[in-house]
Amino acid sequence: MTWPEPVERVAFFLRNSGAEARLEEVSTEDGTAAAAADAVGCTLGQIVKTLVLTCDGQTVVALVAGDRRADTSKIARLLGVRRAAVARSAEVQAATGFAPGAVAPFPLPGVESVLVDRSLLRHALVWAGGGSSQHLVAIAPLELVRLTQGRVEEIGLLTEAAPSEPA
Repeated sequence: MTWPEPVERVAFFLRNSGAEARLEEVSTEDGTAAAAADAVGCTLGQIVKTLVLTCDGQTVVALVAGDRRADTSKIARLLGVRRAAVARSAEVQAATGFAPGAVAPFPLPGVESVLVDRSLLRHALVWAGGGSSQHLVAIAPLELVRLTQGRVEEIGLLTEAAPSEPA
């Protein structure tokens, strides 16, 4: 099976890191966390939103549960920067190599650090982006932390859904 190049990059990373994860192609109508949850039959909180942020010249990724919204003020405080803002499309592509809305949490060549919302650890399995809007990675949260070398913090605000944040 041949996948799009960004998905192949994710698959290559998973194989080479010895990851305990499963990459799947899914049918979704749009790139929202709710659509991803419906496609794989899980709760919204099990979907990992990979948000790319610019923080005083640094590129940072925040991994937030689908039922939460990233608290950019808290992220800025945790990183000791003045401001954390959602990156523009061109910045996302340049820092991650993935198109906006299809960002996987790995590999991330131009990202200085990754923050993982503690709420993701409440699940045995979560679903993260797989490099396209049609691909997801099923992975244990602690494996996600290991592979991203992420820093676990309280960075999400509970919400029913955060439609302004892509999956």
